[in-house]
Amino acid sequence: MGPHPAVAAIRLAVRRVLQEILVAHSAAHSAASSPSARPSLSPAASAPAPRGSGPRDDAPLVLAACSGGADSMALASALAFEAPRVGLHAGGVTVDHGLQQGSDARAAEVTDRMRALGLAPVEAIAVAVGRSGGPEAAARDARYTALDAAAERHGAAAVLLGHTRDDQAETVLLGLARGSGTRSLSGMAWVSGTGGRYRRPFLQLDRHTVREACLAQSLPVWDDPHNVDPSYTRSRVRHEALPILEKALGKGVVEALARTAQLSRDDADALDAWAARAEADVMTTAPAAAGGAQSVHLDTVGLHGLPTAVRRRVLRRAAIAAGAPAGSLFARHIEEVDRLITGWRGQRAINLPGRVEVQREGGRLVIRQG
Repeated sequence: MGPHPAVAAIRLAVRRVLQEILVAHSAAHSAASSPSARPSLSPAASAPAPRGSGPRDDAPLVLAACSGGADSMALASALAFEAPRVGLHAGGVTVDHGLQQGSDARAAEVTDRMRALGLAPVEAIAVAVGRSGGPEAAARDARYTALDAAAERHGAAAVLLGHTRDDQAETVLLGLARGSGTRSLSGMAWVSGTGGRYRRPFLQLDRHTVREACLAQSLPVWDDPHNVDPSYTRSRVRHEALPILEKALGKGVVEALARTAQLSRDDADALDAWAARAEADVMTTAPAAAGGAQSVHLDTVGLHGLPTAVRRRVLRRAAIAAGAPAGSLFARHIEEVDRLITGWRGQRAINLPGRVEVQREGGRLVIRQG
């Protein structure tokens, strides 16, 4: 008799991601072992281990980011089951945000549970959460900084995250509420981070399935009280906004929002690629002053001929290149800059975050730090 259907679903999702990681690792290994790079290794050294034989000592390590909740415990269990069968090492990391009393003890419990699943290495990392961008954004920034450091420390090929289709729907809905552009509506990527470090195997699985997988395996889980705290925006979206939408519009809202994310990502990727090509035709840079960012010059005639979505992407990239912090650069800023091209009436210079100034000088748009 096979595993419970929910358990089979989470294992299949993780297996597919692990196979992608193996392929990428093998390709990188082959490139590094080419005659032009260094003396080639024996075929046995670069071939994947036979299924079920367990990982070699030099096999890649994959980490599961685990909070102890149902999503991440299901992820950890599937990784512990699948990784040895495809010849990979599997470990786990939990991050203690220090936002609740007893969080250190809870992090220790999570590490014990990961060890019991067979994950190694396992680590708990305590972080200090700042205030920049609000409590949710600050906690997320601290968490990813800790996960990046853990991946570097352990030499991990990838870090798996337990975000589900429901999380994706919430992210899209939050983007819609902010009036964000296509990139924000594309939600969370399957692969993200430096070098594709982060992978999200469960983006096509719903939250009910992963929780059911935990029940079927008798896995203890911890329900974070912050997830039901109405003072957090995402909690209100999860427990109030989405249920109201499903009551008014019928079942299928979560699936539709997740599908919107993928369609938006495809569009955003195409527009970003177009903007990168256009940038080469309209943008030049000048050397930076001592200790400052480079100044950027843009051809206004070339920009004016571009579609609005492409032009504004070029403007955003140019502002960031001149020193504007990406996280503080919003649509309203780019719209103001765009008016220097499409509605030029001799306006004064525009100030952007990061002490960046944008000024039109004849047929050029000059972006520099003040």
